[in-house]
Order: sequence, then C-alpha cells, then structure tokens
Amino acid sequence: QVQLVESGGGLVQAGGSLRLSCAASGRTFSSATMGWFRQAPGKEREFVAALRLSGRNTYYANSVKGRFTISRASAKNTVYLQMSSLKPEDTAVYYCALDKEGVMIYTDYAHYDSWGQGTQVTVSS
Repeated sequence: QVQLVESGGGLVQAGGSLRLSCAASGRTFSSATMGWFRQAPGKEREFVAALRLSGRNTYYANSVKGRFTISRASAKNTVYLQMSSLKPEDTAVYYCALDKEGVMIYTDYAHYDSWGQGTQVTVSS
C-alpha cells in the first residue's frame, strides 16, 4: 500500500506563488507516474500535471502550462508542484495521485491507484 500526503496549500493573492509537496510512503514504485489533480466546488476533478518517475517525462494541462512546474526530490518519494502567477480560477482542492504502472502519463483520474487527502489552494483577486 502507498500512502500519499500533500502539504503546502493555503491562501495567496493573484499573481503569487505556492509550492505543494506530496510525500509517498509505504510501498513505492520506481516506474510509477505521480500526478496532481484539482477539484473546484461544483466541478469535476481535473488533471493538472504529472511526472513519470523512471524517465522524468512531464505533462501539463494547457491551463497551467508555463505557470506550474512538477518535479521530484532525488529520493523519488516526494513530488512537488511549484505554482506561479496564480489566478483565482486556480482555486481548488489539489490532490496528489499515483499510477503504479507508469507506462505513460494519463490525464484521466481513473488510471490512478492511490490518492492523497487533498490540500486547499485559494487564490484571492
């Protein structure tokens, strides 16, 4: 079993920055894909960014490309989401997720096996 714990959410003004962290514990997979999703009130959960642990391939949603950066610590058990130039529409609960197969980066949340509890990000205008 894998446990994912997010941290780093909070309240920030538009144009500001936040860095989210996702720490994985328990069984880990060297070839997994780790991703970030978000869900705003009344909306479906949407893909934000993901990274393959084996090849370091990354992929971003168009809405965050150029503003958000996903990366991982050298120990591979922590993934970060650096968010810059934040907008009010980025307000959501952000979830870390893991796809243990890691064959490719999926944007569909159904492909991810493990989820964190979520961390709230609120961007004020």
